[in-house]
Amino acid sequence: MFSISFCVLIIILPAYAQAPEPLYHYCPNTTTYNQSSNYQANLKRLLSNLSSANTLFLNTIEGNNNEPDVVYGMVLCRGDINNDACRECVEAATTEIIQRCPIQKESIIWYDQCMLRYNDVSFFNTLAMNPILLQFNDTNVSDPNTLDRVFWYVMDRLVTSASSGTTNFGYLKGFTTGESNDTSITKLYNLVQCTPDLSNINCHDCLRTILNTRPAGSSSGRVVSPSCIVRYDTYDFYSSSPQALPPPLPIGSRGTGGLQTGTVVIVVVISFSIILFAICFCFLRKKTKKKKIIKMEVTADSLQYDTSYIKTATNNFSADNKIGEGGFGEVFKGSLNNGQQIAVKRLSKKSGQGEQEFKNEVTVVAKLQHRNLVRLLGYCLDEDEKILIYEFVPNKSLDFMLFGQEMQQSLDWSRRYKIISGVAKGILYLHEDSRLRIIHRDIKASNVLLDNDMNAKISDFGLARIIGFDKSEGSTNHVVGTFGYMPPEYIMHGQFSVKSDVFSFGVLMLEIISGKKNNSFYQSRDSEHLISYVSTYKT
Repeated sequence: MFSISFCVLIIILPAYAQAPEPLYHYCPNTTTYNQSSNYQANLKRLLSNLSSANTLFLNTIEGNNNEPDVVYGMVLCRGDINNDACRECVEAATTEIIQRCPIQKESIIWYDQCMLRYNDVSFFNTLAMNPILLQFNDTNVSDPNTLDRVFWYVMDRLVTSASSGTTNFGYLKGFTTGESNDTSITKLYNLVQCTPDLSNINCHDCLRTILNTRPAGSSSGRVVSPSCIVRYDTYDFYSSSPQALPPPLPIGSRGTGGLQTGTVVIVVVISFSIILFAICFCFLRKKTKKKKIIKMEVTADSLQYDTSYIKTATNNFSADNKIGEGGFGEVFKGSLNNGQQIAVKRLSKKSGQGEQEFKNEVTVVAKLQHRNLVRLLGYCLDEDEKILIYEFVPNKSLDFMLFGQEMQQSLDWSRRYKIISGVAKGILYLHEDSRLRIIHRDIKASNVLLDNDMNAKISDFGLARIIGFDKSEGSTNHVVGTFGYMPPEYIMHGQFSVKSDVFSFGVLMLEIISGKKNNSFYQSRDSEHLISYVSTYKT
């Protein structure tokens, strides 16, 4: 079964070209607007102007300044791409940000090549460090000390260049790239960028602050904030020719003429500066780690909705709005003020999902952004209610379509193939391509939702486990999931891994192909389940 499922993951996925996914978005619910309001009208005009701009950077205002409905907007593209690529990225951002931030007045979204931001309060010419996205490669390197020395040698020069306005791309202030030529380690490619409206001092402070979040020995990573970005990697990820920087001098190297008195003084001063810088650097790193926790909390808080607002959206959880019921509670259809439809998962007080599982689902799903995963829009948490707010997926769950007598006929082979492919892509993202390595542990037909175009969206992450990228398996004394979809080693010994999801996917794939439900399949006395029937089937 592992081999069948794994082949689908390998063969189907590379042939499918995925559209660019946003790196991150942020839209706190501190200030919202109503549908058909003046703010919404101004926002539509602003987004239209931003998406049609033929420039890599633009600050613009829509509405009368200092009035309640004014909207301030900004787009910034990476300085190494052309205007056409920038416009394509911004067009995608203007569409996606409305879907992800449907009623929020403060919103920001990042892609690899562009950023879009708007607010009802002016943020032009202002340094902003929150929110912040941190992505680092924690792979061990053979010589981390040399790597760090080369990294800081290059970055020091790039920060100076970007914050002085003298970059190797003169038409865009605050952007520059550079690579190291130290042959003793793998070449590093580096990029820094500030929003061009920042002062030189603010640009310098922004870049220095986010650079100090880098873990020692990291060979690739990205830090993104509203005012500046840093990215570095071992391959050439930018489009234009970088600055070729010479390797730094080895520690203790000397010139051919020897050290003179003046040189000794300089060395002493430099040595003292290095020691002072090291002390400051360690202090800043400690502060940065604390700030990182705060930033994550702020981001989580930004997803929280007021319970009374969601009760209004679902007509106080009326029976007419109920669209489903699962092991953890009921699901209701609702509508936000701007008309967007939502699915509200109201957890039962008697359900097996306690506060820990609830927090787990929020923290896991909030970090995931993929077309084949259901999108979490927010949550409510108080003494009486635990609620999850998801995007509304109109065609319900796959089991409703697959095992229902009336709906089964609508699933021709092309649609079944599309669903299998979509689930496979979602699992691959969880295991390999997301910011976290996640094992879902409950892949089954009822946890796959279908949208209007029959695209599969994996849902229900209450049982998901996060593991490090240097690990591929784990164990637990508390076995959870759905029998018939769990591999034997997990049931008997509590051992789970990425292969656990692959096993579940294999069972699901057999159900999709046959139209038969695994746990209720009875073909003969010797085969109580679909798996055993397939394994003993002879042509």
